[in-house]
Parts: sequence; C-alpha cells; structure tokens
Amino acid sequence: MRKFLLGLVCIAFYCPGCKTSSQTTAKSRLYIQKEGRIHKKWKLVWKDDFNSSRIDSTKWTKVPAGSSAWNKHMTSDERCYRIEDSKLALIGINNPDTSVDKRRFLTGGIYSKGKFAFQYGKIEIRAKLETARGAWPAMWMLAETNKYGPYPRNGEIDIMEHLNSDSIIYQTIHSYYTLDLKQDKKPPHYGTAIYKEDEYNIFGLMWYPDKIVYLLNGKETFTYPRVAGVDPSQWPFDQPFYILIDQQLGGSWVGEVAPEDLPVKMLVDWVKVYQ
Repeated sequence: MRKFLLGLVCIAFYCPGCKTSSQTTAKSRLYIQKEGRIHKKWKLVWKDDFNSSRIDSTKWTKVPAGSSAWNKHMTSDERCYRIEDSKLALIGINNPDTSVDKRRFLTGGIYSKGKFAFQYGKIEIRAKLETARGAWPAMWMLAETNKYGPYPRNGEIDIMEHLNSDSIIYQTIHSYYTLDLKQDKKPPHYGTAIYKEDEYNIFGLMWYPDKIVYLLNGKETFTYPRVAGVDPSQWPFDQPFYILIDQQLGGSWVGEVAPEDLPVKMLVDWVKVYQ
C-alpha cells in the first residue's frame, strides 16, 4: 500500500517462545506459531463472524483519523459502521455536517491493534467490495511489536487493495528494503489478481518463516520469498502483526473522491486466522 506516512504508533507486547496457544496480557493477545507447526494441518485459532449487533470491542477498535492519505477520512461516526445480517459494513459517506468536522468525506475502518496479532499462519477475509471513484478498500497488516524501528522498518503486508472500479486487486509487500532501498523488483514486491466483481470473495494469504503466499478464493496468486544474502531489512516479517480492514477514500494513488458516487461500502462477512 502506498502509505509512506503511516500515522500509527505500534504498541509492543512480545513474549519469546509463545506457542500456537495465545499469550494473553491486559491489552494484547498474541498468537505466535510454534516451530514445526507449518508441517501440520491448519487449525482455526481466531475468528469474527460479526454475529453481534455491535462491533466486538474485545477484538477491534475503530481506526482513528490521521494525516496520511489512507486514514485522513477515518472516523468513529456511527453512520460509517453498520452490522446487518451478520455482516459488517464499513461505509464511506459525504459528511452531512461540516460545521463540526470540516472534512468533506467520512469513512470507517477497524483494526485489531493491541487486541489480536499473530506471527505466521493463514488469514482469510470474506468480503464484498463496492466501487466508486476515489474508493480504496483495503485489508492489510502492520507489526504489533516495534522490533526494527519506525515505519517502514517493521514492514507492511497488504492482503488486498482495490482502486475505483478496477477488475483487479493488488497484493503487496512494503518494507524499508522495498521503499527506502528501492529493491522492489528483486524479488517483485506485489502482484495483481482478477476478483469476482459484485460478489463475495475470500481474500487471504499464508505466512511462513521463509515466504508469504497470497490467496484469492483459495487459489495462490503471488508469492513474496525471503531472500538470502541481501540486506536484512528485506524480511522484517518475523514478528506478530495485527489486522486492519478499512474503506479508504482518496489519495494520490486512487485519485479524487467523486461525491456523487457516495455512499460506498465494503461488506465483511467474516475474518478467520489459522495456524
């Protein structure tokens, strides 16, 4: 994701030697896959089916507004969040009252920061995307622990990004290696895949100690490998990451928002994590 100014501060909770079972503290729940587990069948370790009438605050926090392109329109306004038929709607809208909040647009997003993070495993998110000019729905992950320093030292794993009314999604890796050292072609740091428009798709990836394998509707689409003999910043993906799901609006990559195309929403059916 083209998020060079992150605007988020990661809270570090780390427990060396934690197994597949969770390490629980007052504010954090980390799932660190036990060594050798990759050779066994996937086991569901965490999920949210959005079966409640409200967002589960033990799992998610609404993404606060920030100064970056991706979060400049984020809000906790209830008009940007709705759960119906066991599906979470994250909704981008025209701001109906700019006397209090002067931003033209408002939108919703959630993250599991400080509540759930995992290191290695498989994540799948079933969702349906709506399209609009300036709409930029995304599913991605950031480091829960501050192991290597400020962004982008800890890396970023973008499960899915969609722009405007494109027929493709982007699946991308960002790090100090790809952004600052400009090593984004050896190996390639992103791939694209054609998704089913106007339908629910399952976006995901499998994360191993030596590679990240992207998935779309259960099929492998793009792999980012760990490379030996290069700058160590190529692989900061050896620490727990938390999940972000947001209906982003506007920015230099996606372009300007068209007010007449709003509201626009992303419907999230469920999130599942396996190890």
